[in-house]
Amino acid sequence: MRFESTERYVASDDLAIAVNAAITLERPLLVKGEPGTGKTELAQQISGALGLKMIEWHVKSTTRAAQGLYEYDAVSRLRDSQLGDGKVEDVGAYIKRGKLWEAFAAKERVVLLIDEIDKADIEFPNDLLQELDRMEFHVYETGETIKAVQRPIVIITSNNEKELPDAFLRRCFFHYIRFPEMETLRAIVEVHHPGIKDRLLTAALTQFFDIRDTPGLKKKPSTSEVLDWLKLILAEDLTPEDLARDAKNTLPKLHGALLKNEQDVALFERLAFMNRGER
Repeated sequence: MRFESTERYVASDDLAIAVNAAITLERPLLVKGEPGTGKTELAQQISGALGLKMIEWHVKSTTRAAQGLYEYDAVSRLRDSQLGDGKVEDVGAYIKRGKLWEAFAAKERVVLLIDEIDKADIEFPNDLLQELDRMEFHVYETGETIKAVQRPIVIITSNNEKELPDAFLRRCFFHYIRFPEMETLRAIVEVHHPGIKDRLLTAALTQFFDIRDTPGLKKKPSTSEVLDWLKLILAEDLTPEDLARDAKNTLPKLHGALLKNEQDVALFERLAFMNRGER
């Protein structure tokens, strides 16, 4: 069971090594990187490439670790007892399984994605330490212990919004997805926009990297954003000459696909003003 690049996903050698190492060690793979570098997509591609079902747990700021195990609806049980409903004797009828329970109970191995773990409270990762380490947990209301039938492949993503606890990090295999270099990005583009003319792609990517390297940029455009930009360029049938910028207008064509806040747009407008002043 080994993962490599797929038809829809270009994985660098070090990323493939990290995935396969985590599978071999049976440890969660913690993947960090800029937003839009394919962290969530990685889990989907691992699932497809290895022919395994995927279970997704998308973490929000309000998500609690216990929700990944189960939730006990005590209010509904109390209401039913007041109404004389006979099912109140079955405590299990009021327990909703979480994503970890679903992954543990699966008869065949699955890929479990815990997406954007850094969105939750700082204690969230610590609250999952034992469950992810031992691959089991206790249900207090029923007295049963849920143990993984097949140890899932756990992929955990983080946008680096906050530091994760050391105790949690020790239990993971870590990989940081670096932003792809020019040639790797060309390969990624070829997957999504096959047959794009070389001159147009070279002009677009050269300009894209120039934008990313602009000092003072608040949010650098990501891989997903350059793919959207190229899709628009192809839809508008633009040429390399159409993409050329001059001193009067340093904003790239269709810049709304690349620049996602007013500060960065204003930055390029100031650069244009300064360039005009120097001429």
